[in-house]
Amino acid sequence: MKRVLISTFMVFIFTASFAQKFNWNKNQVIAHRGAWKKQNFPQNSIASLNEAVKLGCYGSEFDVWMTADNVLVVNHDPEFQGLTIEKVKYEELLTKTMSNGEKIPTLEAYLKEGKKQKTTKLILEIKPSLISKERGILVTNACIDMVKKLKVLDWTEYISFDYDYCKRILEVLPKAKVAYLRGEISAEQLKADKLTGVDYHYSVYQKDGWIENAHKLGLSVNAWTVNTVPEIQWLLAHKVDYITTNEPELTFEELKKTPAALGWNLKWSDEFDDNGLPLTKNWSYDVGGKGWGNNELQYYTDADSTNALVKKGNLNITAVKADKENNHYTSARLVSKNKFDFKYGRVEVRAMLPKGRGLWPAIWALPTDWKYGGWPKSGEIDIMEHVGYEPDSVYGTVHTEKFNHVIHTQVGKGVKINPYNAYHVYAIEWFEDRIEFFVDEQKYLSFKNTGKGAGDWPFDQNFHIILNIAVGGGWGGKKGVDDTIFPAIMKVDYVRVYQKGK
Repeated sequence: MKRVLISTFMVFIFTASFAQKFNWNKNQVIAHRGAWKKQNFPQNSIASLNEAVKLGCYGSEFDVWMTADNVLVVNHDPEFQGLTIEKVKYEELLTKTMSNGEKIPTLEAYLKEGKKQKTTKLILEIKPSLISKERGILVTNACIDMVKKLKVLDWTEYISFDYDYCKRILEVLPKAKVAYLRGEISAEQLKADKLTGVDYHYSVYQKDGWIENAHKLGLSVNAWTVNTVPEIQWLLAHKVDYITTNEPELTFEELKKTPAALGWNLKWSDEFDDNGLPLTKNWSYDVGGKGWGNNELQYYTDADSTNALVKKGNLNITAVKADKENNHYTSARLVSKNKFDFKYGRVEVRAMLPKGRGLWPAIWALPTDWKYGGWPKSGEIDIMEHVGYEPDSVYGTVHTEKFNHVIHTQVGKGVKINPYNAYHVYAIEWFEDRIEFFVDEQKYLSFKNTGKGAGDWPFDQNFHIILNIAVGGGWGGKKGVDDTIFPAIMKVDYVRVYQKGK
């Protein structure tokens, strides 16, 4: 009996230790050709692989070709220092040396090095042969054979720009993780052909609902090659599974700052990736020109591309000098009212402002139902306001019955920045007990719920978002209007609203 118990115990220990053999990094970062850029390592080198492991990347991507004498080597381009890989023998490649002294790695050497660790996946890209489809399939078979020979099946995932290579891998290794790269095949077709993921250029995913649809089908979503903060943050906001990047260090830094890392979930957004008028499912227009309560000078038009146009990834709100009814300027005021109304959350708008005396661009929110009465009783949240005669400042402000500019009690604060030459992220975080204001993640104002009722705090109802440029007015026109500044454009890269919980 004792012997049986000991045997059972040993089996348990063996099984438990085997189950804990791998501890793959749980993040979205895949180093493109290894982590090479910051340390100036050669791309696709053993050094760049080891640096990706050191950084803790989920995966390290590398590219495979086959020489004329059928040796599998790791290199991105079809040429290695002037030699066409598929047309020369391996020994000819050995006459060249990488910048750090390494020779071109063989796939065997690369996989053996990768096998020394158990935290970073090896993302094997099979490059399409320049000779023939048949040779490409031979390369695919040879890669699979090498992976099996070295017993690195658990380490290895596969990608390719050739769809037939992807399908061939799955014929031989039905349980392999395989993703396609080129971008023209639908998520539905990928699923039907049993691929486990999609790995397209990030621009493909900017089509409305692409990532969400792929996830519903059970596909993982990777994006290549993503190297800037706006792209990284867009993908993280939309819950992409992996980001292939030349900037893994930057991506890790952005992972720490993304709203998702702080418990925020994206509920609504407009990334302005279409062209033409803003999407009618997201925006309506406030229309007219009777001063808007501030003695403003512009006429707000209705779905006029002169004043509101989506182009090259931006919403362009344009104020122009043009006669309309009794006004001498036209502009646009977009509202999400009755299309997206919300209570509590993080509102984030990335924008670049127009420059010029007399302009008054704003990103703000008003109540949808005005439960507590007309302005200011039901409240107003000014996420960002700017007046052109103060070219180095933006403001965040709250208006309520007790706190408003008419009685000079509004709660607000200005921030010194240059809003014209670069995009900035203007944000609020609105909770039941406070509203906090941010520019580029720096908090500069907090307005707290006093608990004294709607006169102080009407912010327990649904609000909606407003984007506009006013001309003149009691504040914006305080020092007149410079008519030489038109057309004046506010560029909005995105609007995102996050909320806590699911």
